[in-house]
Amino acid sequence: MEFFGNIIKGIMIGIANIIPGVSGGTMAVSLGIYDRLIGSISGLFREFKKSILFLIPIIIGAGIGIVGFTYAIEYLLDKHTFVTCMAFVGLILGGLPAIFSSMRAKVSSGGVGVFGILAFVIAFAISGGMPLLKESKDALTVIAVTPGNMVILFILGIVASATMVIPGVSGSMMLMIFGYYYAIINTIKTFLDNLRAFDLAGMKEGILLLAPFGIGVVLGIFLIAKLITFLFEKYGVQTFCAILGLVISSPIAIFINTGLVSKLGSLSLWEILFGIVLMAAGAFITVFVGER
Repeated sequence: MEFFGNIIKGIMIGIANIIPGVSGGTMAVSLGIYDRLIGSISGLFREFKKSILFLIPIIIGAGIGIVGFTYAIEYLLDKHTFVTCMAFVGLILGGLPAIFSSMRAKVSSGGVGVFGILAFVIAFAISGGMPLLKESKDALTVIAVTPGNMVILFILGIVASATMVIPGVSGSMMLMIFGYYYAIINTIKTFLDNLRAFDLAGMKEGILLLAPFGIGVVLGIFLIAKLITFLFEKYGVQTFCAILGLVISSPIAIFINTGLVSKLGSLSLWEILFGIVLMAAGAFITVFVGER
């Protein structure tokens, strides 16, 4: 039963990772599996069997979420921006009780202290301010197969995956900042189309672009997991304060990065009500799934 529950959690993490402004790390925190996920990645070779049994359903689910939602994301954010964003805000905020609970276990009688407060403020500012760095228009939509582009994709994979693991920092938003988000999304869609048509030439081109990006993603996840494990062990309270700042500021990042702020004045009453309902449903789903 846990296996299928973790597949569902993986799907939610995978979907979160391809939505600009939404962090897969935040979703893992909200679902109550973040520390276990990081521990399994960083301790993969030390406790291989235990780690791999936990990671396999998460990886399967994340793959389903990314592939299944790649086609839907552009349409939903373009045609139903508000309700889509509100659903994910609910999914994120629904995890706050679990974060507070884990944080209380780390906090001593002296409270979070000055450094804990400082960690919260800095993390909040980074997550909330990062969308402002995004270009207003993402011009690159197609990537040519060249050695230079393959190296760039490898580096982008490391950077994007490292930020995917950090709660509140969106890997897809980082790709937008660098101007490669839509190009990579289109590359994935084109590869899947060629796979269905069994177009070998098109599949080869897609593999040459996606393989270096994927290798970079795996490497980046391992590197950042080691760092976060160290931070939890040595600076647990401050790390949780930083995570809390990143998570709480995530809705701000979502609203800015999806261009929703400029659309708020034109929303109908029904859209607002439906968005609120979806936000509540998202919070309930996070609490429900996170307890499983």
